[in-house]
Amino acid sequence: MWKHFISDYLSFTKKERTGILVLISLIVFFMLLPFLYPYVIKEKTYDHTAFEKEIALFQASQEDSSDQLASPAVYKRNDQNNHSSPGTYEHNQAFKGEMFYFDPNLATPADWKRLGIRDKTIATIQNYLSKGGKFYKKEDIGKIWGLHEDEVQRLMPYVQIQNSSPSNHLPEKQLEKKEYKKTTFPIMVVDINSADTTAFIALPGIGSKLSQRIINFREKLGGFYRIEQISEIFGLPDSTFQKIKSQLKISNQAPRQININTATQDELKSHPYLRYAIANAIVQYRAQHGNYSAVTDLKKIMLITEEVFNKVAPYLKVN
Repeated sequence: MWKHFISDYLSFTKKERTGILVLISLIVFFMLLPFLYPYVIKEKTYDHTAFEKEIALFQASQEDSSDQLASPAVYKRNDQNNHSSPGTYEHNQAFKGEMFYFDPNLATPADWKRLGIRDKTIATIQNYLSKGGKFYKKEDIGKIWGLHEDEVQRLMPYVQIQNSSPSNHLPEKQLEKKEYKKTTFPIMVVDINSADTTAFIALPGIGSKLSQRIINFREKLGGFYRIEQISEIFGLPDSTFQKIKSQLKISNQAPRQININTATQDELKSHPYLRYAIANAIVQYRAQHGNYSAVTDLKKIMLITEEVFNKVAPYLKVN
């Protein structure tokens, strides 16, 4: 029994034995791989002498740059009236220019160049003058962007500004305070029952679209009977209505009325204040109870509330 058990569960086919051998070989290979690595891949060697030379050169350059920055003769920041950029350093070159008396408001780029000023600073001065800028006193040249403090001190004794006072550049009549009379225009009042789109557009906040909507709404209603109906226009802000309300008026023209005893359902529901359900109820009530004797009979219909009745009543009539 045991022999059969062992032979059944511990015997292997040829493929299984091959697989086991391959698996064992892979396990052994990966176990020995760390030990074989130094023999297979050689470690890259570096020239330490060349590397140390590069480090030494870098340190030397750093020391030279720090000595240069620490030297007070190389640069200094502009102070007080000099408005050049914070990183601008005083030039260390010998002055190349000719000194002569000049007016900074009249000096040409060639004159500034002759004084030894750099092209970039000259462009800044010309840009300032072209935009209406002016030098009123010789100290004003200290405000030129890019002009160094030593240059300001060198140029200051040679600055001669003619008519430096701002008032001297204007005629006496222009210096007098002008008095203007406030012109008042009559407020335009618009009749909302007869005005066209042009009249409505003249009102503040009313454009072509809103003016057309007002007229379309007026036509569907049959005319306005209250100024407040303008506030019902779609897209008209209440703030705009409150602004133009005082400029609106309404004529005594009676709005167009619908006879509720003869009007069809389609005629009734075409009115903005009568939706389909109310129009249908009016026709059905009339079919069941006969003609209306008065417009107030509509209050007997449940769908018509007091608010709806007061709103639509001016547009209804009976024979």
